[in-house]
Amino acid sequence: NRKLFGDKEFYKYALLLALPVMGQNLVENLVNLIDNFMVSGLGDIKMSGTSVAGQVIFVFMVLLNAICMSGGIFVTQFFGAGDRKRMKQAIGFKAAIALMMYVIYLMVCLVFPRQVLGLMVVGNTQADLIIAQGVRYMRVMSLMGLPMIICYISSSSLKETGRVKEPLYVSLLAAFVNMVFNYLLIYGNFGFPRLEVVGAAIATVIARSVEACLFIYLLKKSDSPLLIGISDILGIDRKLFVQMFKRSMAIVMSEMIWALTETVTTALYNGKGGADVVSGMSASFTIANLYFTAFGGVNVATSVIIGKLLGQGKLDDAREKKNWLFSGVLVFSVVVTLIAMSTSLLVPFIYSNLSISAQAICERMVFYMALFMPAWIIMNVQFAIARAGGDTTMNFVIDGLGNVFVMLPLVIYLALFTPTGPVGIYIISKFVDVAKIVIFYFWLKKETWLVNLTVQQ
Repeated sequence: NRKLFGDKEFYKYALLLALPVMGQNLVENLVNLIDNFMVSGLGDIKMSGTSVAGQVIFVFMVLLNAICMSGGIFVTQFFGAGDRKRMKQAIGFKAAIALMMYVIYLMVCLVFPRQVLGLMVVGNTQADLIIAQGVRYMRVMSLMGLPMIICYISSSSLKETGRVKEPLYVSLLAAFVNMVFNYLLIYGNFGFPRLEVVGAAIATVIARSVEACLFIYLLKKSDSPLLIGISDILGIDRKLFVQMFKRSMAIVMSEMIWALTETVTTALYNGKGGADVVSGMSASFTIANLYFTAFGGVNVATSVIIGKLLGQGKLDDAREKKNWLFSGVLVFSVVVTLIAMSTSLLVPFIYSNLSISAQAICERMVFYMALFMPAWIIMNVQFAIARAGGDTTMNFVIDGLGNVFVMLPLVIYLALFTPTGPVGIYIISKFVDVAKIVIFYFWLKKETWLVNLTVQQ
């Protein structure tokens, strides 16, 4: 049925966009998995310390990604319209807002790490020991902020213009650097000092710095319009900046709410036991991230396909391709789910150094999260379609407010007033996402996303 499914060439093009992005994310997550494997050999407490610190850094990464998505709406449409000047200004917008966030990141890592980490382990029976390890990790990771900004902006801008292979190659090189220095610095191999959790942090900083330098070199060598300087950041057209800022606030607020909600719920899970709960839950997300790479792929493919058509003024084509994307994603999500379910078999091999109870928590979480993959993949496509046309309200109203007023109160109730364990709490709360998908479906039917932003300046 041509209304539901596209031809082979369409899905081939979509896969050519999605697979390199998934490959890049898979490489990064495999490195995180290897990091976890190495740190897990230090025991539950030290792994828990890096996990709670990583959750705080995760908030910064989510907000940075939200900024890149916000500017990316305009980068993709200006690219489709062939407007290089305003495309550079949209990238400059990403950089300007990201640098403001960088100041807050430094404050958290260097000035208030103990206070912030303390909020993550309230009620945990080994909180002081976990916090001590987390503080050591965070102080070093403060050096990662600026390289990470360069990496995120460069990578996202390349993907938004359809150049999805270069970020994959850069990530492969950076991943190799990270693994080498992890091996050398965590356990002190080949005469290097044994730095344990600090060594893991130093390895990450080195890898991100190398990655940032590679992106800068790549953009300079190709004389890319994506390469910007201080003048591009300071010289953004005021009217365009205001328009981008208005549309970005809904995305940033929605992602901030999601990140903070995830952080609060993680803290509630951590309070349901000792270091085994912290390390077991953290380990499960590290493995699940291997199949969560599907989200980035479908996001980029959807954003590029729909955003480019909207920027070219081909609204009827965009409407048709939206239906084709949904149909293809349904088939794709079934395949991903089957693969995801099998990853629970990795737990005994990768995390053999963790306690038996931590491994049991990890195995159950990995399996149950796999079952939710079809719903989450469909939700990501819905988000990407709305954002491609500048409809940032949908995500904020349904996802953001839904998390605050439905999902979070549910988790708080289950954690504080019932004997439900962390795995049960997580699974019950995620059924809220199924209701969101239904509401998103009817919202998209209003076609508030079917907008050419390049002519609305």
